[in-house]
Amino acid sequence: MHFTTLASGSSGNAILVGENNRHLLVDCGISGKSLLHNLSQIHLSCSDIEGIVVTHEHVDHIRGVGILARKLKIPIYATAGLWNVMSHSLGKIEEGQRIEVQESFSCAGMDVLLYPTSHDSRESYGLKVSRPKQKNKRDLAVGIATDSGMITEEMHRHLQGCDAFVVEANYDDERLQNGPYPAYLKRRIRGKYGHLENKQLAEGLLEWIKENTQRVVLAHLSQENNTPEIALATVLRILQDSKRSKEYSKLPVDVAPRHFPHELIRLME
Repeated sequence: MHFTTLASGSSGNAILVGENNRHLLVDCGISGKSLLHNLSQIHLSCSDIEGIVVTHEHVDHIRGVGILARKLKIPIYATAGLWNVMSHSLGKIEEGQRIEVQESFSCAGMDVLLYPTSHDSRESYGLKVSRPKQKNKRDLAVGIATDSGMITEEMHRHLQGCDAFVVEANYDDERLQNGPYPAYLKRRIRGKYGHLENKQLAEGLLEWIKENTQRVVLAHLSQENNTPEIALATVLRILQDSKRSKEYSKLPVDVAPRHFPHELIRLME
């Protein structure tokens, strides 16, 4: 099982998860052309993408969903509430490409679990993408959580013990407070329907990371209110200052690039 980010941040988000030559795409907030280019940069074929799962309707998550689905002739997976609010933004979608899902479903041979996050959208979800149980193969799962103003009970319930994480470290509070944003926007970002601050995310990771965890990728960083260096230093400091610091000392933690793909990360069996 493997995963990567193809774009990350307020300018656009896309995450790829799969195994062998079968992949699902989580969001497509960049143009279809840019996504296909980024995919080619890590030598993956667009023909191997079997579906797009939408987390919520904001443009930085759905900008290229419609055009990519039409070009690749693949289905889009979203809840009824999300279909209601985003259909007009996607353009013409064939009936067979419109897949209405609930909490759990399958896509590209993966088991997908949706759980609610706390964000100022019609609906907003995180995902747990798991390889189906197989004889003589260890269970593997990637936990995805972006666009949430707080750590929710559902996040604690579903993310504990994942083998890898793609999780939001959106802003540094000091940088936000001293930055140029107007007061109302600062309140929105810091509110319970906004985004996760670096320290908030690190405290969540303290609960979610277990012995089997192999990788953490920090995602959806604000270009104005965070930097990769600040996010990484903050998260690593909190992990290293914890009672379980020895367990975290060799855990790779890095930052998703904003405009180009992260290297493909392969989970160990």
